[in-house]
Amino acid sequence: MSSVPGSRWSEEAMLKRVRKRYAAERRFRMLGFSAVALSVLFLAFLLVTMAAKGLGGFSQHQAALPMDFTRTDLFLDPATLRGPDAEQAVAGADLATAISQSATAAYGEPAAELFGDAAVRALTKAIVADPEILRGRTTIWLPVASNIDVAAKSDGDAASEQLVQRLQSKGALRRAFNSQFLSSSDSTDPSSVGVWGALKGSFLTIVITMLLAFPIGVLAAVYLEEFAARNRWTDAIEVSINNLAAVPSIIFGLLGLAVFLNVMNLPRSAPLVGGLTLALMTMPVIVIAGRNAIKSVPPSIRDAALGVGASKMQVVFHHVLPLALPGILTGTIIGLARALGETAPLLMIGMRAFIAAPPGGFTEPATVLPVQIFLWSDEVDRSFVEKTSAAIIVLLLFMLLMNGLAIYLRNRFERRW
Repeated sequence: MSSVPGSRWSEEAMLKRVRKRYAAERRFRMLGFSAVALSVLFLAFLLVTMAAKGLGGFSQHQAALPMDFTRTDLFLDPATLRGPDAEQAVAGADLATAISQSATAAYGEPAAELFGDAAVRALTKAIVADPEILRGRTTIWLPVASNIDVAAKSDGDAASEQLVQRLQSKGALRRAFNSQFLSSSDSTDPSSVGVWGALKGSFLTIVITMLLAFPIGVLAAVYLEEFAARNRWTDAIEVSINNLAAVPSIIFGLLGLAVFLNVMNLPRSAPLVGGLTLALMTMPVIVIAGRNAIKSVPPSIRDAALGVGASKMQVVFHHVLPLALPGILTGTIIGLARALGETAPLLMIGMRAFIAAPPGGFTEPATVLPVQIFLWSDEVDRSFVEKTSAAIIVLLLFMLLMNGLAIYLRNRFERRW
C-alpha cells in the first residue's frame, strides 16, 4: 500500500512543513514578547517621567528670615495666644506685611516678594506653637514664594535667580520636605497648595461608591444567575447591563446631574453625589464579573449541597457565593480603579469648584484627585506643572493602596476545590 506523497516524516516536503510550523511558532513568541516589552517600556517611561517632574513637588525651598517682633506693627499679646482660638487670633494680624518688611530689611528691596501665603501659614503655626517668640528677635525658616522656588530648582526669571544667588551666598536658603503639600488643600498660591482636601474627597467618594455598587451589583448577579427565570425579560436585562458597561462615563455624569441634583436636590459637589454617580457607572462591571464568577463554580458543588438537603438559598449563599467571591472581587477591583480615575462624570455634577478646606462629611463640598489634577494642569503658573505631576504620583499611590487592599481581600477569601 503506497503512502501519500509528502506524508512521511523523513521526506523533504514534510520536514519543510515542520520547519515552517516551528518558524511560525517562534515568530508568534517573538511578537508576544515584543508586545510585553513595549508595554513595560511605556509603563517605565510614564513612571520615570512622572517621577522626574513630580518628585520636586514634595520638596520646597525655605529661606531664613530674621524678625524682630518688637519693631513690627503686630498687635499680638503672647498671653492671649493660648487655647483653641489662638490660630484664628494670629490669622487676624497682618503677618504678610511684617514678613515683607523683615525680608526687605534683611535682603534688600528685591526680597519684598520673597515669601507668599505658605510663609504666612508657617509663621502662624510657629507663633501658635511658641508665643514667646513675639517678645524679641528670632530667625525662622519660611517657605519661599513659587517663583523663587522654581528659580532655585531649575530655570527662573532673572530677578528671581539673582535673589536666589544672594540667599545662597549668605547660607540663607535650604531645601526641605514640603509637608504642606500633603496636609493642605487647594489654593491660588502654588507655594501653599496641597492634595489633602482632594485626597479626602476621593476617599469619601470611593467609600460611597463601594458601599452602593458592591452589594447591589453582587445581589443582582446572584439573582440573574441563580434565581431569575430564563425569558425575554431577563434577556433584555442582560443586554442592557452589557451595554451599560460600555457607555461613556460622561453619560453617567449627565444622569447624575439630572437625577441626583435636579430631581432629588442633593448638595452639589458633594462626595455623596459623586459616589452615587460613580456607583451607577461601576455597577454593570461588577454584575458582569459576578455572573462570570458564579458560572465558574462547578455544578458538582450545587449538586452536593442539594443532595445533603440544603435549600436553594443555602446552596447559593453558603457554597456558591463564597467560592465565587475572589472572581467577584477581581471585577470590583477593575470597576473601582476605573471609578477612582474618572473626571468627566464628576465635572458634570459640579465637583470642580475651588475647595480651600477638606470636606468634613459626605454632604460637604469637595473635590477629588483627578479633578484637582485637571484644574492644576490648566494653570499658567510654572509651579503648578510640578504640583500636577506630584498629585499624579499621589493618585497612583492611592490607587495602588486601594487595589492592594482589594487584592488582599480576594486572596484572603480564595478557596480551592
